Amino acid sequence: MKKTAAGPASTKEAPAAGAAQLIIITGLSGSGKGTALKALEDLGYYAVDNLPIGLIPKFADLTRDSERASRAALVVDIREGGALKQLPAVFDRVRRRFPVKLMFLEADTDTLMRRFSETRRPHPLGSSRTVADNIEHERAMLAPIRALADPIIDTSRLNVHELRDIVTEKFGERPESNLRIQVYSFGFRYGVPPDSDLVFDVRFLPNPNYIPRFKNLTGRNPSVARYIRSFPQTTEFMQRITDLLVYLIPHYIREGKSYLTIAFGCTGGKHRSVMLASEIRKRLAAAGYKAKESHRDIEKP
Repeated sequence: MKKTAAGPASTKEAPAAGAAQLIIITGLSGSGKGTALKALEDLGYYAVDNLPIGLIPKFADLTRDSERASRAALVVDIREGGALKQLPAVFDRVRRRFPVKLMFLEADTDTLMRRFSETRRPHPLGSSRTVADNIEHERAMLAPIRALADPIIDTSRLNVHELRDIVTEKFGERPESNLRIQVYSFGFRYGVPPDSDLVFDVRFLPNPNYIPRFKNLTGRNPSVARYIRSFPQTTEFMQRITDLLVYLIPHYIREGKSYLTIAFGCTGGKHRSVMLASEIRKRLAAAGYKAKESHRDIEKP
């Protein structure tokens, strides 16, 4: 497995249209996956080529918790063999928890045959079939994965420079906006923060306060956070809120909004709201937005 560490991540924001913490690149052999990966590396993404599919969820966890690799890109392709069938399920599992994109590269058969001829590289599916047959066989194998992908890039008429430009346009930098984002946690028993623009009530989640070993801890504690995150409704809620905010924020920016305050409330403001506010702040950062978090009632009895 080839791994290359990207340089320091840019301090500028990634475009909302391409905002992602993790980009999975796949597609047909010879379609330019290596070029796309290198383009993302140059944009500050931590780049990994040919990562085993079974390691993708763990890699996503490490990405979320890493400052150096807070944005990452990886290539998964036909070199995985039969394990490639697992990619749709793994992608679905990861995207429920993280901002992730699946990029699919392809080209017409004549173009791919010419590229293999020019580079004199064998097709990864071997020599038992012709190159043309291997290409069509690979295309059929990848069809279920292609159906999940966005974006899909046809490189038939692109040179390496044009492909790099497209990747840069979709996932590159943009000028910083003046929008200041504050993510709050609070307890409803102490009132809703009056300056909140968006308020989310997370009291529908199981309350760690009723578990003796968690009662005197907060949502910052890893054990408490794991408990809250263990419920499927937590995972779904975080993904839905992330999708909503990534959709809304560009519209707020275009309207010239300077401040956006997002508040998460639970009963006492110590457990559920703290964990959710911290997690959503991380997800906004991964999507390219500068956000600060504060926990108004975390120290209250």
